Amino acid sequence: MVKTAQTKPLALKFSQIDKHDIPIVGGKSANLGEMTGAGFPVPDGFAVTVEAYDIFLKENSLIEPINEILKDLDVTKTESLAHVSKSIQNRIKKGTVPKVVAEEIRAFYKKLSGRRPDYIAARSSATAEDLPGASFAGQQETYLNVKGDANVIDSVRKCWASLFTQRALFYREQNNISHKKVKISVIIQKMIQSEVSGVIFTVDPVTNDKDKIIIEAVWGLGELIVQGTVVPDRYVVQKETFSILSKQISDQKKQLIMVGSDTREEKVPEKIQSKPKLSDEEIVDLAKIANKIQKHYYFPQDIEWARQNKTLYITQSRPVTTLKSSKKKEVKVDEKGVSAAITPILSGISASPGIGSGYVKLLKSPKEIDRIKAGDVLVAEMTSPDYVPAMKKAAAIVTNTGGQTSHAAIVSRELGIPCVVGTKLATSTLKEGDLVTVDGEKGQIYLGSKVKLERPKKVKEKIITKKTATRLYVNLAQKDRVAEIARKNVDGVGLLRAEFMVADIGMHPKEAIANKVQDTFINKLATDISLFCKAFGDRPVVYRATDFKTNEYRQLPGGKKWEPEESNPMLGFRGAFRYKASPEVFTLELKAIKKVREKYKNLWLMIPFCRSPKELADVRRIVGGEGLFETNSFKFWMMVELPVNVILLREFIRVGIDGVSIGSNDLSMLILGTDRDNSEVTEAFDERSPAVLWAIKKTIKTCLKYGVSSSICGQAPSSYDDLVQKLVKWGVTSISVNPDAINRVRGVIAEKEKEIIRGK
Repeated sequence: MVKTAQTKPLALKFSQIDKHDIPIVGGKSANLGEMTGAGFPVPDGFAVTVEAYDIFLKENSLIEPINEILKDLDVTKTESLAHVSKSIQNRIKKGTVPKVVAEEIRAFYKKLSGRRPDYIAARSSATAEDLPGASFAGQQETYLNVKGDANVIDSVRKCWASLFTQRALFYREQNNISHKKVKISVIIQKMIQSEVSGVIFTVDPVTNDKDKIIIEAVWGLGELIVQGTVVPDRYVVQKETFSILSKQISDQKKQLIMVGSDTREEKVPEKIQSKPKLSDEEIVDLAKIANKIQKHYYFPQDIEWARQNKTLYITQSRPVTTLKSSKKKEVKVDEKGVSAAITPILSGISASPGIGSGYVKLLKSPKEIDRIKAGDVLVAEMTSPDYVPAMKKAAAIVTNTGGQTSHAAIVSRELGIPCVVGTKLATSTLKEGDLVTVDGEKGQIYLGSKVKLERPKKVKEKIITKKTATRLYVNLAQKDRVAEIARKNVDGVGLLRAEFMVADIGMHPKEAIANKVQDTFINKLATDISLFCKAFGDRPVVYRATDFKTNEYRQLPGGKKWEPEESNPMLGFRGAFRYKASPEVFTLELKAIKKVREKYKNLWLMIPFCRSPKELADVRRIVGGEGLFETNSFKFWMMVELPVNVILLREFIRVGIDGVSIGSNDLSMLILGTDRDNSEVTEAFDERSPAVLWAIKKTIKTCLKYGVSSSICGQAPSSYDDLVQKLVKWGVTSISVNPDAINRVRGVIAEKEKEIIRGK
């Protein structure tokens, strides 16, 4: 063993270091010291310096052997990469920590702990990581809940060894960083036993929107969020105003917590699995801290945080390394020239912008990464750092789990590869060999085949009067006649359309957010909705969330800036899918609803054009994020206007809805495949087709079986008395018609109910 004279410090407290000390303590340690000095709530700790690592290598005669082993490294060959990594790590782990280094670690650990040994986290801090040009996300190891002198020293040695993991070696080679020049420090930091933890981006990492702060949160320790094994809550906060633009609440069934002296995955208690991880006050507090950190560094930050005993801590901050222009690549076509479908077959969290197309390769573990060829779409449960060599080759990446700040998301953005995470169903929905197109910015996956799309049409109505067991509702949109119609013999509003009210506000909702006048938007919408709720008193008002198509949204002031041009908007970017894609816009409506319900409890919510139970569940979580389900008077409905709503109605009901309303116009069009706006095929459009009647009856009977309300709000019941009679016979809960059909339809309902009572 070679003895080395020690002249530089072997350990330094956070209070002794700052951002200029990267050469001696690495990027992570320097940032923690910098934030400590700036007064941010950083858990106390110290850094074992690069000097300690150098002494360890010299006294164990490891420098030359390591350099010799690295000569054989070929990161493009999995076997070579694995062999070199294992050889070097084994040598370091077997090395003896020099006495002078061990004594210094013990002394600093004792000062940090106090009288009794305390639990700490040991984190690697390399000299070339957490810089504006390279994140080194997940390349080295972290060890949690370490206690006692010997264990702390051993964790330091393991961190040193992790400088040579396969993923770290691959990353440095791909970024042209010399292995000889990269050194490592180790952070020893008081362990925060997080009830909740997560990550913050002070800029949207996908869209590069510098006006937003993105906060992700999970129950327990934050390692699961980085690993991508759980889907986190996602909160979007506007800078300057610190207004919460949207909240997406994720069900979380497992968490990483300390049990005894071990860190274990445990079940999240059922009563909090679907609850928001943070209160609105905590979201805003974190956003303000994050904003101050960005201002301190003059650069967007990727921040790790934790909450213990209601106190918020910042455990790490690094520059965001992925602020690149998100120019979309051309969507590729296959040998037959087949382009991607318009309707996505799968959706998830947008993680890395761009569009990539290729054939699906399903990977069950990193051992299969050699199966990925250039241009394949890599699909996996999650992509840990060990997948990086395969990720480098892929045209796009799709995972079941993870959020925008999971390792997969960060590395994909840094590699410039389109990525969608948190789909939950990727490995079961996508099949090996499928040709798919991945839109990383929108979080959507499409089959590689064309889809023919269609457009809408309208019908007419008439009038007559009475009082019935089957409730009679009215369809409304304009506020001008609300007082007059509320005095009619009607039981409530079965369809309150939002579109006219939004148009009256006079701006596209995204334009309102961009100009920081979203409170004006919310207040105007709430004022208009209140007119209907006040006029109808105790009678329900079922508000259908905005169902503008893109061509309609483009007509709003500022709309052309925010809306795509679609060949067929009727079957495009609309309804529930839009709420998931732009939750900050949907949240404007939810905040208006919440504001109205503070005074009027008769306001309910209905979700239109929902393509799958998962989509409905995602939307329901966004609604839950605003606390609307906390009162029993609130009812959550879904429109039945797609064949899938009829076919899978039981699964939609299981998501958690109180009722449905059948949109007979769209349902007829989609069952019959007939554009109801096309005069050439008018004869083929028939809302009383046996197929449509079967779907309506099936919907009503399913609702009766599972104890939820059924209604209908399309044009058909306003036009056809024979259909109204069938609806009453099948047991529909309510029928919603146009204002001028109220009296006539009430009479038809009354007569049919008399017949049923008489046994006819």
